[in-house]
Amino acid sequence: MIPRTPSLSRCLILLFLLSGAAHLGAQSGKAPLTVAIKEAAPFTIRDSTGDWSGISFELWQRIGDSLGVDYTLVETTLPEMIDGVQAKRYDAGVAALTITADREKRFDFTHTFYTTGLSIAVSRENSGSMLSLLFGIFSIEFLEAVGALAVVLLIFGVLVWLFERRRNPEEFGGSALSGIMSGFWWSAVTMTTVGYGDKSPRTLGGRVLALVWMFMAIIIISSFTAGIASALTLNQLQGKISGPEDLSRRDIRVGTVAKSTSAAWLDRERIGYRPFTTVAEGLEAAAAGRIDAMVYDAPILKYLVKEGHPDALMVLPVTFSRQDYGIALTDGSPHRERIDQVMLSIIRQPQWQDVLHRYLGD
Repeated sequence: MIPRTPSLSRCLILLFLLSGAAHLGAQSGKAPLTVAIKEAAPFTIRDSTGDWSGISFELWQRIGDSLGVDYTLVETTLPEMIDGVQAKRYDAGVAALTITADREKRFDFTHTFYTTGLSIAVSRENSGSMLSLLFGIFSIEFLEAVGALAVVLLIFGVLVWLFERRRNPEEFGGSALSGIMSGFWWSAVTMTTVGYGDKSPRTLGGRVLALVWMFMAIIIISSFTAGIASALTLNQLQGKISGPEDLSRRDIRVGTVAKSTSAAWLDRERIGYRPFTTVAEGLEAAAAGRIDAMVYDAPILKYLVKEGHPDALMVLPVTFSRQDYGIALTDGSPHRERIDQVMLSIIRQPQWQDVLHRYLGD
């Protein structure tokens, strides 16, 4: 019995060491996930020290903590993120990444964690100004309306002069030019119902003409007023963008981020645009007047305009082309099911609404 005891002890010790080594080997075999990330405030924000924050980043942090998954962040551009996840250089992609049919063909997505739409950032000077009003006064439409009215006034001025020049020389007499000008003055004050009383027809023909002119003047002045309002409004809105339907006008210079879902929407609508590398670059161009409209996801535009261009730019209160955000995963990712379960649990908690409010406000 004595010789067997050391042998048994040695076996137990060896078994323990082997099991520990196997356990450590299994642990060391779990390489951290490589996660592509790009700046898309307020969903992913990188500060001056290189630390990340934002809605999407905090969501991924909570998912990683819940699953006990280690990961390494790699900052990329949007095209690089999409190509990298498809090629499986990255295990996941975190940003404000819209779920689209084209991207679903290239890699997988988690469930949607945020729904929004596209919007448009424009210059604050885009919304009517005194200068645009002055341009409206001197527009072709306005001058045409004034010219047409002047011709009508002249016609009735000549007619009343013809009736009154002999029977009423005190008011419509003198040279032909002087009489016609007196008739023009009379037709103008009569039409506007000012009626100074310095000139009035005395002949039967002149009074019948005056009666006809007064009734016609009511219609003419109403039409003229509407024409002026239309001309001023049209000119004031010329260059003003109130929604996506205005982006197709030839005088509107549109910008967006290259290879984004907003670029795809503009392509479908056959709207030409200037591509930018980042949203911030496009907003700089809009603030400098190099483009008239920057099209991108509404919450990102609102956040960046508020942070960087509150006095120069505004985001229109319209959204269009629904955008569903998700986390990109490689095709056939073994982590998808667990990530979806944890993510759906997180976004349904009241604490998640606090996160959204912290970044997006009301």
